[in-house]
Amino acid sequence: MSGAILFLLVSLIMILTAAESFTNGVEALGRRFSLSQAVVGSILAAIGTALPETILPVIAIFFYRDSSANDIGVGAILGAPFMLSTLAFFLVGLTAAVSYLKKRRGFEIRVEPHATKRDLIFFLPMYSIAVLIPAATGRTFALPIAVLLVAGYILYAYRTFRSESSDMEDFEGMYLWRLLKKFGFTRDDIPHIIMILLQVAGALLLMIGGAHVFVRNLEYVAVRFGANPLLFALILAPVATELPEKFNSVTWTWKGRDTLAVGNVTGAMVFQSTFPMSIGLLFTHWNLSGMALLSALLALASASIVLGQLVFKRRLSPTTLLLGGGFYLVYAAVLIVTHG
Repeated sequence: MSGAILFLLVSLIMILTAAESFTNGVEALGRRFSLSQAVVGSILAAIGTALPETILPVIAIFFYRDSSANDIGVGAILGAPFMLSTLAFFLVGLTAAVSYLKKRRGFEIRVEPHATKRDLIFFLPMYSIAVLIPAATGRTFALPIAVLLVAGYILYAYRTFRSESSDMEDFEGMYLWRLLKKFGFTRDDIPHIIMILLQVAGALLLMIGGAHVFVRNLEYVAVRFGANPLLFALILAPVATELPEKFNSVTWTWKGRDTLAVGNVTGAMVFQSTFPMSIGLLFTHWNLSGMALLSALLALASASIVLGQLVFKRRLSPTTLLLGGGFYLVYAAVLIVTHG
């Protein structure tokens, strides 16, 4: 037991360290190519940190062709947008609130409203089409919906690259470049692209490895304390697959870079509602009902509230993002009651 708890702490440190290194490397990449905050947060960081939870259903669906693997794949595909629109939003709001209490900032989330609205305006219809139409009609329209989702993401990426957004804010410099320069291994005035990619890729691999160690040992501890393994798998395990987005966004929020923090979450929501959904539609039974459908409806509700505040008030409050935690608790409570 003590060993598992030690591994939990070590893996958490791995994830936190990797998240800090990843966000730093992505910022350096954005500055290297003069990219806007919207592109860096909603495209580069979102896709990069979405890889862990995207790989899981692909492996389950294509390499393990039994019914349980199919269910795992569908659950992982649906779970990603749900976790992002509930727990990830909650953690950003919580970080902003704690930062406010420490007098580091005002009680607000400083985003570019048009960029966040664009993400959510793409997410809500794409996710609704992928979930609600098959729930009503089965897989009758699976192929055209899958094509529409992929085309939608391509359009979204094009619009994000073309839209107006602030340039990258000043930051302290890339960690690997500063370290190599300190010991005389490089004299470059700016980090080389290969050095940037090495830091980003290395941090991402460390995050994925840390998340796996975290889940494995958390499951062991939960079982030793008598927790229901099924409930653990449905409620706690999916959290770890979203740790990259969550910790990256917490890091950026703490530093006051809210556009990057929220864009990392909402951009991942758009990605997860298109490409992985297309795989689910085409290669699984995609029979959505019960808890799976409930998670989708709660994700849509949480995202709709955030979009509503941006549309009607043109600002985003930490309180609104904190509501995401409430939606997650509703899901967890229903799950425990029905499967406990």
